[in-house]
Amino acid sequence: MKFAAVIDYSTDASKIAQFRPVHREYILGLKEKNKVVLAGPFTDDSGGLLVYEAETQEEAEKLIRDDPFFKEGVFVSWVLRGWKVVQANTALLP
Repeated sequence: MKFAAVIDYSTDASKIAQFRPVHREYILGLKEKNKVVLAGPFTDDSGGLLVYEAETQEEAEKLIRDDPFFKEGVFVSWVLRGWKVVQANTALLP
């Protein structure tokens, strides 16, 4: 099942920049394990959108809490909801 997370970041731009490389490594590892569908920051760097593939909401929540951005205080809050894909235009995805 897919879970969409809208995540708010800390306002500390230096902290975001410092931990972004390890966060992206973590997300790449999730992608390789088929645990992340898509991920990316909002253009104003106030947060991001991540869509996880998980069996339960608790598993998706664990994926968030295991993220270096959470561990280092970049993730300050989020909303996590089950999500069902009805349409997708893969030609518009990177």
